[in-house]
Amino acid sequence: MADKKTFLELLKNKILVLDGATGTELQKRGMPSGVCPEIWASENKDVQKAIYKSYSDAGSDIIYTCTFGANFYKLSQYGRTDVENINSILAQMAKDAVAAGKNTFVAGDIGPTGHFVDPFGEIDFEDAVKMFKRQVKGLLDGGCDLFVIETQMDIQEARAALIAVKELTNAFTIVTMTYEPEGRTLNGTSPEAALVTLQSLGADAVGCNCSAGPVEMLKIIERLKPVSKIPLVAKPNAGMPKIIDGKTVFPMGAEEFSLFAEPFARAGTNIIGGCCGTTPQHINLLAKELAKHKPVLPVAKDIITLSSATEALILNKKSSLQIIGERINPTGKKKLQAELLEGKLSLVRKMAMEQEAAGANLLDINAGMPGINEKETVIKIIDMLVPWCKLPLVIDSVSLEVTEAALRKYPGRALINSISGEKEKIEKLLPVAAKYGAMFILLPIADNELPENAEKRVEIINDVFKSAEKLGFTKNDIIIDGLVMTVSSNQQAPAETLKTIKWAAENGFSSLAGLSNVSFGLPERKRINSSFLSMAVANGMSHVIANPGEIELMWAKYSSDLLTGKDNDALSYIKFASENPDIDTLPVKKESPEKKPGNLKETLSGKNPVYNCIVSGNRDDIIDFVKTALENNTKPSDILEKTMVPAIMYVGELYESKKYFLPQLIASAETMKKGFSILEPLLKDKNSSAKGKILFATVEGDIHDIGKNIVILMLRNYGFDVKDLGKSVPAEEIIKIAKEFKPDIIALSALMTTTMVKMPEVIALAKKEGIESLFMVGGAVVTKEWAESIEASYSKDGVEAVKVASNLMVRE
Repeated sequence: MADKKTFLELLKNKILVLDGATGTELQKRGMPSGVCPEIWASENKDVQKAIYKSYSDAGSDIIYTCTFGANFYKLSQYGRTDVENINSILAQMAKDAVAAGKNTFVAGDIGPTGHFVDPFGEIDFEDAVKMFKRQVKGLLDGGCDLFVIETQMDIQEARAALIAVKELTNAFTIVTMTYEPEGRTLNGTSPEAALVTLQSLGADAVGCNCSAGPVEMLKIIERLKPVSKIPLVAKPNAGMPKIIDGKTVFPMGAEEFSLFAEPFARAGTNIIGGCCGTTPQHINLLAKELAKHKPVLPVAKDIITLSSATEALILNKKSSLQIIGERINPTGKKKLQAELLEGKLSLVRKMAMEQEAAGANLLDINAGMPGINEKETVIKIIDMLVPWCKLPLVIDSVSLEVTEAALRKYPGRALINSISGEKEKIEKLLPVAAKYGAMFILLPIADNELPENAEKRVEIINDVFKSAEKLGFTKNDIIIDGLVMTVSSNQQAPAETLKTIKWAAENGFSSLAGLSNVSFGLPERKRINSSFLSMAVANGMSHVIANPGEIELMWAKYSSDLLTGKDNDALSYIKFASENPDIDTLPVKKESPEKKPGNLKETLSGKNPVYNCIVSGNRDDIIDFVKTALENNTKPSDILEKTMVPAIMYVGELYESKKYFLPQLIASAETMKKGFSILEPLLKDKNSSAKGKILFATVEGDIHDIGKNIVILMLRNYGFDVKDLGKSVPAEEIIKIAKEFKPDIIALSALMTTTMVKMPEVIALAKKEGIESLFMVGGAVVTKEWAESIEASYSKDGVEAVKVASNLMVRE
């Protein structure tokens, strides 16, 4: 295995060249459709070795092993479970193929499983880590020099794979995500959020591959460069695929592809190759062009970065005051305590949504109270919030075990509240923060010492920072807690806090205060809190732990931002003022939610609990609310037609406008399904027949069914009778079942360019056998033009599938 330093030194002097496509090269050399590429390659060694060597000879500095799908979940679909063995064989073949040639490195290739990892899907996170470790072990045994985790559309799956690699080896590791045309992953993760999460977790290079040609991918690289602290990677397709004479063709030739070397190099891409449709000729010309350009090296940025599963929070010294929402904490909250003891999270969900809507920038999560399993509860809260909350989370626990479990599971870069100068925190918690790439709040207290003056606090801060620096932390990874004490017991306490905050700002640190402590025991606490906030901001405070729902505090926040030059043109202040007029003025008339379909907060405030549950994906309470509606003599048909269907239609609007993404769509659809289970027995005898019958299958050779399953869920929610045939279904089997089921529509799905060509085979066989069903097709690689060319209707996702299917039923 090559040392990590080897690659870092190489990257200082040149842009490294990756290989091109493997699947299309295998097909050219005789691999039949419908087989597992990894198994076929391992059994046809001369063919695969020739592909490895062709890319090495073409100029690749790094070639990928043919192990993209060599994980347990995919191999088991073909009856093989010897994961380590297959990965080892294919890696050793790569090493053998390039041994006699130039100095070409071999990257152990880890692709997606085809399933989502929780909290986005059904695969347990730790099971995913264990599964990827089996693949890593095989690749290590085969002699890989480095690792690449590629074509990831689920940030949590990418994290599981990265943790698997890091816990077994210190090898240089690349992670590349794949993005939809609108610039986000299928789960809604932005490129910036993925970069912040992965580079913090320990990826050595991050970027993107597949799903886009050079033009589209270049835009993503340009977005990433200002945030990246590590090398960037691009592996675009040779354009977008077209079907010509029944074959998948990528239109961009080698010469045209190579012309993008210059713009990619200029944008700061450090590692470049090709994905689908690229050949050794593409790579050869690309390598020659890249040799003309010097690398643009990543540099340390003076920015603070945190991330949720979908969004990045990127701050600098000129950023406005950041609010850390404090409400999700059971201390002194009897109702929240009772809910947590019962295992319910409805109030947590409500508090999170309210704080986000009120202007919080981060959310503090605390579940410390007697009588509950704190670790289990915190993980449940994270799992519930992740698909819905765009804000990064702050993990607030005195327990090392709880904090570590939360950091391991959270699919973003979290902030720890807090790490002090206490020996146990330095020796045990600080390394955990480093392992998972978290930021932390530095609490300036030490063992048996609660310093009252700023000078002693600064001593503790410096001691903790020295220990943190040794683990790779910088000042931008730390927020200093000013240590607020109540003014009622010590009138000098606020001044010492302000001194600490000022020192932090003057020495390059961010800082915060737990605002409400200052006023403890006094009347009109909000007045004191707001005044102290303004004073702290004037001294350089960057964050505050507070309740964003307190209007007086928020006035102080926006006023302070304006007066300290952190609100350009007073735009934020004016916006807040227009939304929160003084009580002496007339209230601003707001449009109804129906006129503003994108305004989730207003929509929810004006609807009933069943509607709200579906729109917010609240699976915990939907059954109780449906039963309550029935007890109040609401007709089952009215609950369905006047509440549930409009709710899921609104979710569809949010999804189409990209305010919701796949996790929210799934959660809302499953919530409706759960609620409908109560109504279904009451509607069976009274309901009209289904809207139509649909036979659904993923075509032969394609073992991906994420998209199909989501579409089926949506169709069933809208009243269609859907028969699911599963994945990799031969045309003959589809037609055989169609004769028995007599569907109005046959729906076909494909995720790969190599399998989408099976769709016209199914349609041709249906015509030959006299099947009169209409056809609807979709999938990541399918286009409207392709659908029309095979005389089928096209739907891009579950929401559109409902509309297309409904229109087809009208046409019938």
